[in-house]
Amino acid sequence: MADTGTQTRAKRTVRLTAGRLYQNRWMLAAAAVAVLAVHFYGADSAWVTVFAIVLLFLFAMVAPRTNAGRRLAEVAARAERSPLDRLSGEKLAAAVADPLIIFDRGGAAVHANEAAETAFGAIKPELPLLLKFRAPEMQALIEGVLDGRNGSLTAEYVERVPFERVFRVTASAVGRGTGLFVLAFKDQSESRRIDRMRADFIANASHELRTPLASIAGFVETLRGPARNDANARDQFLQIMQNQTGRMARLIDDLLSLSRLEMKPYLKPGVKVDLRQTVEAVIASLAPLAAETGVVVERDFAEGPLEVHGDRDELFQVFQNLLENACKYGQSGGRVEVSMRRVSEAGEPELEVTVRDFGPGIPAEHIPRVTERFYRVDVETSRAQKGTGLGLSIVKHILSRHNGRLTIRSELGKGSAFTVSLPAR
Repeated sequence: MADTGTQTRAKRTVRLTAGRLYQNRWMLAAAAVAVLAVHFYGADSAWVTVFAIVLLFLFAMVAPRTNAGRRLAEVAARAERSPLDRLSGEKLAAAVADPLIIFDRGGAAVHANEAAETAFGAIKPELPLLLKFRAPEMQALIEGVLDGRNGSLTAEYVERVPFERVFRVTASAVGRGTGLFVLAFKDQSESRRIDRMRADFIANASHELRTPLASIAGFVETLRGPARNDANARDQFLQIMQNQTGRMARLIDDLLSLSRLEMKPYLKPGVKVDLRQTVEAVIASLAPLAAETGVVVERDFAEGPLEVHGDRDELFQVFQNLLENACKYGQSGGRVEVSMRRVSEAGEPELEVTVRDFGPGIPAEHIPRVTERFYRVDVETSRAQKGTGLGLSIVKHILSRHNGRLTIRSELGKGSAFTVSLPAR
């Protein structure tokens, strides 16, 4: 039994020795060559040479052995890490689309990517960020992360120049022990604008619906009480209630139209639409309104085919809204002119349809906002004309779906011109 253990240990020692010799074979060969060279060219005694070679062999046998598998794994790991190791912090920061600023433990800027300089102007290295961002929330954020509070801190920052933008800012340390920190800015302006529009839309829609509902509820209460047996009052109140009901129906129809347009903002390739026929159909459908308001509709159409690709029903709605507005709000001018012509905008052929009235016109400060939902230049006049405040907003959405645009020109006392531009096919 003891002999077997001794033999096992001997075999293990032989294998270990052979492995060490093989691992250090190149060192041994180089040493042997060097010693032989010394012997042949400078050594006086062969015993000295033999002794040196024996010492080298003994050193090779007792030298520590490096695990080959571990060395291969380390080499592979270094190869895998090398692409990231070659990347600099500036290149990583440049790849980030949002503004990003790296600063040191003293609060001085080290690097700002292009998005940060576009948003906040030039940020030179060593610029103290507490001087760059003077808002209290930014001061607290930077000081907090420099003091080592938690892993990362967030704050909301509003930049008001040159226009208002809202950012969600995150401050955190870069790694451990690097002495560097980062400010990452996420622009929340668009989402805030959408939230504000949604809140305004709900408030306006509620108000527009609540007004006729309150009127109807009041008249119902009157008819059930004091005017129960008054035939004249009953007929008058029922007529008002019918008008208010029609107003709510129009508002709901416009809300549904607007909702459908917003749910499908992109228009599939449509069939050819003859704008001449479409506009003629609109004029014919609004002939009773024109007669009621005392407006004469005049035509000025170019010769030849006037066709675009799109949805005929939606384009009909565009020109119906524009011509209806012209008849209602421009009736004091006595006439409305509808013209159609071909133009070339930046080399691209277009068709322009202009609906012009000769009424009181629109003040210049209102023109940029008249396509907003529920926006009215004159609330009382709009309601008296049974307007919902959504017509031009619907026009804008339909034209966006058709890659078109709406241009508004107006002069007080001389009327307004609404021009629809559509790509010609």
